[in-house]
Amino acid sequence: MNNNDIFKKLRIAFDMKDTDIIETLQLADFQITKSELSALFRNKDHRNYKLCGDQLLRNFLEGLIVREQNNRK
Repeated sequence: MNNNDIFKKLRIAFDMKDTDIIETLQLADFQITKSELSALFRNKDHRNYKLCGDQLLRNFLEGLIVREQNNRK
């Protein structure tokens, strides 16, 4: 299992759309475009597939923490 698989599972678990993920990453001061994001969720055999790096996944998790804390207030 790689970072892309973990990212996909988190996306499904939190029922997030692309815009939700972009907003969540912005909470961690990380910018990503919609096309860059879609490349992460492509099939591994697709020519535009990109690996999800540790920094991206870490920033997503940090943004997710902030998002969930804000939702509980």
